[in-house]
Amino acid sequence: MSDAAQLKLFNSLTREPELFEPVHPGEARVYTCGPTVYNYPHIGNMRAYVFADVLGRTLSFKGYKLTHIINITDVGHLTDDADAGEDKLEKAAAEKAQSIWDIARHYTEAYWDDIKALNIRQPAEWSIATDYVPQMLEFAKSIADKHCYELDSGLYFDVSTVDDYGRLARAATDEGEGRIEKVEGKRHAADFAIWRKTPPGEKRQMEWDSPWGRGAPGWHLECSVMSGKLLGFPFDIHTGGIDHREIHHPNEIAQNQAFCCTNGLDVPANSGARVWMHNNFLVERSGKMSKSSGEFLRLQLLIDKGYHPLAYRMMCLQAHYRSELEFSWEGLGAALTRLKRILMAAERLAEAEAGDASHPKLAPLMDKFDAAISDDLNTPVALTVFEDALAMKKVDPGAKRAVLERMDAVLGLGLFDLTRADLRLRPKGTTISEAEIEDALARRKEVRAAKDFATSDAIRDELAASGVEVMDGDPLGWEWKLESPA
Repeated sequence: MSDAAQLKLFNSLTREPELFEPVHPGEARVYTCGPTVYNYPHIGNMRAYVFADVLGRTLSFKGYKLTHIINITDVGHLTDDADAGEDKLEKAAAEKAQSIWDIARHYTEAYWDDIKALNIRQPAEWSIATDYVPQMLEFAKSIADKHCYELDSGLYFDVSTVDDYGRLARAATDEGEGRIEKVEGKRHAADFAIWRKTPPGEKRQMEWDSPWGRGAPGWHLECSVMSGKLLGFPFDIHTGGIDHREIHHPNEIAQNQAFCCTNGLDVPANSGARVWMHNNFLVERSGKMSKSSGEFLRLQLLIDKGYHPLAYRMMCLQAHYRSELEFSWEGLGAALTRLKRILMAAERLAEAEAGDASHPKLAPLMDKFDAAISDDLNTPVALTVFEDALAMKKVDPGAKRAVLERMDAVLGLGLFDLTRADLRLRPKGTTISEAEIEDALARRKEVRAAKDFATSDAIRDELAASGVEVMDGDPLGWEWKLESPA
């Protein structure tokens, strides 16, 4: 690869693409807002972690020593992101009549399963919110006198005590206040809880003593404390979904300003992170993205219907992270087909040992790939360059494999660890075995060769009755697929 392209990332705080300049030379320190583990993550949630994974892989590709932290919120996040309602974990535990610790453990492990299925790299650390309550108390004490006030319901942050509150959201004041719960005694509608007291007569499963009474930390406090403790202020990049840009992240920034005694946000590093990055929404028109809809779209549902989870990763890569991505089953099927085509081409290199990635025919493609991924993670263009490299003729197989492995280290498809069999998932509830399908197809091939089309059609109909769609003339050579039972 010739001179590497300079990495540009879009900073939500300045609304501009900026050259990445690390706080610590040669290092990249990244914090990603993780899940609140009161339920299974839906696939829209998981788009944020595919995006953060591509960011981390890109930073590694560019030669930075990466420290990536993802938090697990097991306390403090209320049922409304706008600082209102019950604690999500307490509510889930009460509804299921289970220990809140068991609820958190179950859904954390489910989330980690999805992380693995999507080939998302492990962060340097999973920071668990309840492990940091003592540090949260110290943080709150350090800012309480200058920036907070106490009400019967808890300790509140006065947003007028820091400069440029809400700049990240770019929302008009009245608009921004529309989602905030009115609490008796609050000085400003946008003020938010640092510490929530347990109401008189109630007992939470998760509560701690504090100078402001027994209770639990606010959700916004957690991320400020964990990011600062594990990465140091200021660190390089803070990521999350675009929904965090409106309330959660502006509140984090306000706390960071208070804690670090910094001034206004004309200097982005005063926010606690130099760059704030947000992925856009995954849109699903039927309304099944919301967890309140019952059987919502989670990764396991895709798997149950016979779609490999990496088809969803491919779907995410096909859109720029800052663009809305519309989910449809047809779109997911197309992403799976694209993944199959890539895998078929890569299979021809399965026996080749990786060679010289600087091959003169391939080096220009490596430069194009670098330019695309360095342009604010332009994965749609990077994918096209990746496919161009796959299709390159009369090139040493070892050199081609070396280039493709470098590119795939960023895209994260795990190309050389996949087989056709991996991509052929059995939908939940199907009873016919693959051996039975292959045997029937072999018989059908024989009778078709003998021009016994009546028997051929009968075998096809038998397979269809078992949920097997025979794909005659399939250019991919996959030959059949299993349909989900009705």
